[in-house]
This record gives sequence, C-alpha cells and structure tokens, in this order.
Amino acid sequence: MTTTSSTTTPSTAPQERPAWNPQRPSPMPYHRYRPFDERVAVPVTDRRWPAARLRRAPLWVPVDLRDGNQALAEPMDTPRKRRFFDLLVATGFKEIEVGYPSASRTDFDFVRHLVSSGAVPDDVTPVVFTPARTDLIERTFEAIRGMPRAVVHLYVATSPVWRDVVLGRGREELWRTVREAAELMARRADPAAHVRFQFSPETFNLTEPDFVLELCDGLTELWDASPDRPVTHNLPATVEIATPNVYADQIEYMHRHLARRDSVILSVHPHNDRGTGVACAELAVLAGAQRVEGCLFGNGERTGNVDLVTLALNLFAQGVDPMVDLGDIDAVRETVEHCNRLPVHVRHPYAGDLVHTAFSGTHQDAIGKGLAHHARAAAEAGVPGAEAPWAVPYLPIDPADVGRSYEAVIRVNSQSGKGGVAYLLRTHAGYDLPARMWPEFARVVQEATDDSGREATGKELAELFRATYLDDGGIVLSAWSSHPEPAGGRRFVCTLETGGRASDHEGTGEDTLAAWGDALAGAGHPVDVLDVVVDGQGGTEGGRVTAYAECRAGGRTVWGAGEGGSGPEASVRAVLSAVNRATAR
Repeated sequence: MTTTSSTTTPSTAPQERPAWNPQRPSPMPYHRYRPFDERVAVPVTDRRWPAARLRRAPLWVPVDLRDGNQALAEPMDTPRKRRFFDLLVATGFKEIEVGYPSASRTDFDFVRHLVSSGAVPDDVTPVVFTPARTDLIERTFEAIRGMPRAVVHLYVATSPVWRDVVLGRGREELWRTVREAAELMARRADPAAHVRFQFSPETFNLTEPDFVLELCDGLTELWDASPDRPVTHNLPATVEIATPNVYADQIEYMHRHLARRDSVILSVHPHNDRGTGVACAELAVLAGAQRVEGCLFGNGERTGNVDLVTLALNLFAQGVDPMVDLGDIDAVRETVEHCNRLPVHVRHPYAGDLVHTAFSGTHQDAIGKGLAHHARAAAEAGVPGAEAPWAVPYLPIDPADVGRSYEAVIRVNSQSGKGGVAYLLRTHAGYDLPARMWPEFARVVQEATDDSGREATGKELAELFRATYLDDGGIVLSAWSSHPEPAGGRRFVCTLETGGRASDHEGTGEDTLAAWGDALAGAGHPVDVLDVVVDGQGGTEGGRVTAYAECRAGGRTVWGAGEGGSGPEASVRAVLSAVNRATAR
C-alpha cells in the first residue's frame, strides 16, 4: 500500500464544505498566524464558570484618565481631567485610576492637583500607575505625597514575545526586576497613609500560567497582603488572542490557584482587539474576577478598553444593581465626548443617539403596542409606569431609566410603517388615527420621505397631516346649518364654493351626516359615508374635536379628517375632506 504525505497542518487543512455553502478559499495569508493554543497553555480543569450567574456588580475601576488618556491624539489637560474626574465621582466610582505621573508633567501635575485641591472624597481611592523602574517609582510616590489613600499600580510585560523581543530578559531576571521594584514600593509607602499595591502582568493572556502564579504569589507574600489590606492582581487581555471562553478559563485557573486568595482582589483589564471585550469581562467575572478595569464608552489603545457603561447597563438590564448611576446617559456622554474629543457612535449600546429608536415599520408596530400594553399593565397594577416591570419589544430597558424620552423612540423615514407613523402623530400632535386609516397616511408619509430622502420629525408629520387632510380643498364649505324636520330626520343647508363661485345647497336625511351627504350629491359630489370616528378626547390646540371619516367617493375609498368645536361639526368637515381628496386624485 502506498501512502502520501502532506505539509498541510491540521489548523490550515481545507475542510469539506456542505453543498449549501458556496464560499471558497480566500487569497489572504492566514497561514502567518498561529491559533492561541499554539502560543500559550491554558490549563483546562472542571470549568465552573459556565454554570455561574452574574448576581452582583464587581468593583468598577475607570482607567480613562490614564490608559484612555494615553490613547488620545490630544491628551487631556488638567481642566479636562478634572471635569472627567468629577464626572466619575458623581457617577459613583470608588476606585479611579488618575494617571501615570512619571510619564509626563501633565499627569504628575494632575495628581498633585488632586492632593492640593481636596477633590478626592473620603470614600474614593485614586490609583496611580508605574513601570518597574526605580526612578519612575520614586517619581510616582512623590506625586502621591500627602494623599491619604492610594493604590500604586506596578506593571511589567511578562509574555515570552515581550521577554525575548522587547525586554531581553528571561523569567528569573524578570522576576528579580519585579521583586526589586516591589521592595522599593514597600519602603516608599507612607506609614501614615493607607497605600495598597496592585500588580499587572501585562500580556497575561499570552504568559505561561505557572509564571503568572509565581509572580503574583511572590508579590502577595512580599507585600504581606491580608484581608484588611489586600493586594490587587490585575490580569490584562493585552492583546486579545482568543474567544472569550478561553480568557474565562485563564481567569478561573488563577482564581482557583492564587495563594492567600482571601487577601487578593482578582482584577481583569480586557481590551477589545477581537471585538469581544465586553464578553471577556462578563465571563471573567463569572470565572472569579472581582474587579474590572475599563473606560467609559470603551476608549483605549487599538480598538479600546472594555466599555464600563455597557457592562454596567448589561447588569441593569438583568435586574442587577450596577452600583453606578447612569440615569442621565446623555450628560455622561456629553462630558466624555468633551474631554476625549471623540464622538460616541450613534449605535453605541445604550448611549448612542439611535439605540433607543426604531425606523423599521415592524419594529415600530411592536414597540407602539408594547408601550401601550405597559401603560395598561401599570394602570391595572396601580403603580406609575416608571415603577412597573418592563417588557417592551425591541427595547431591552426603559429609555426613561437612562434619561431618554419616549418621543425619540419611534422615528420616521421611508422604511417606516403605519404603526410608527400613527404613534408619532398621536404623541406629537394628538391626532389618534383609527387603525384602518393608518395605511393610507403611512403611504402619504412614505411618498414625502422618499422624495426628500431624509427622516421626518414629529412636527413635520403633524404639518403633513394637516396639509393632507385639514387644509381647504377644491370644495370649500363656507357656511352650513342642520335643522330637525317636522316629520323626523334632519335638513342640511349649506353654501359651497368651487373654483371661486358660491352656490347654495340643501339635503335631508335621518341624521346630520346623511343630510350632508344628500346635499353633496345634489351639488354633483355623491359620497357614501362608510364610517366616522370622533376623537372625543380632543388633544389638538384649543381642545377642538377631531373626526375621521372613511368614505366612498369618485370611485375610490378614501379617508378624510376634520376639526371643530363639536362632534357633528368635525364629522361634517371630515366627510368634505374625504370628498376633496377623492376628487383631487
């Protein structure tokens, strides 16, 4: 038997494709890159994190003022940093990384500003960042001199590619560097201040797990960590290399093997290189992480740090207290955009301008029905709508809970449907169209938005409705009256103007509308009134009543609308509106 060999490795071997998948190999040089399992060992044990549930918020630590600031083309000056810091405090963050004081005079001066200005509340702990270099550690401690509480954050890159290519140090030499830095930090800490220590083995997710444990456990012992003075071990995903479950495996391994676990705060610092930073953070918390570093709206190097706003509101949407106040998301976003000089995308989760909106007709219909059902359920339960359980299609949270208004939920363009148009018209102008009238006015709106190519505002919808149904048409009713007949029924007397010429007409019928129809027929405008709906609640300016009439005229069925001081007056004008619309087509 003859055998053949192939140089194709299992990771690059072509796979048999099902008949329904016509995709073919690309010309991209994917063979240059190695899968994560060829780059780092991930000890797989009996995983517990998949069965865990997120029941409480971790300690959120915003790093916007340091890590996020380093990623800006124009780093923040002290006034912008102070505005950002004040926002973080007001939002409820209790541990805030405030700078890298040995990196620049601006960062050093800002930390000194916090010390001298008394800007740090008693329950907030600033964090300062330093590499494992003697001169930079000294500069860092000089910056926090006089600060009653602080965390000094020591970092060094630990993965093989960094040790070999960047640092030129083996494991033993790198551990010696870290130990000497940690010993200096312990000596420099002010005994009168509450100073804790943090360590980040940068590129943790590409570092051998046994080496990370050696470094972290060594520092836990060296710094003599205890439950009342714990050390923070922060494990960054720099750079993301695998699916989020792999990071969760790495975190669970550390969680279950770190020495003196009750004296360690296990922290994570996910980046977003694969676009999975949020998922990595959530799975890491399931795996045992107690603290999450990130930035508001995800600013950071490359594709950014994990987004703390999304993480917090993801918990909120699951009925878990996020432990920070994001009840005015637009004010938070405005401050962050000002300080970072970066816009938040309109589709950014929870905070973007368009995330609580719907243009699609099917979405709008579902949302409109959901909001109506929510209002009814709240009324039946005897509680305000803001306190009733939330269950509205397409809206994971109540927009009002983050400071958004319902008026912005449904927005109309050429893709919108009848339900959304009717909802906006009702909420913005008080016109509550009968459901059978929705398709007709939706077609009017679609024609207008198709022509303009842009979104229609609530005000523009109201103006379009008035122009379509309420403005005078070819036939003008200049005067009219309705009187009872001696034998029963009504007599309708009116003056109609057509083409600038006035003529008098009258008709009889069992009621005012029937008599009005008879008068119109006598004037040469026959009409069958199929249905009339009177909005007795009014809702338009001056409390005037609105009526909607479905009529058969000119060989077609059309709707008309009219306003008046009474139901009969509004109904008469609605029928005339329908006749005018039928004859104008």
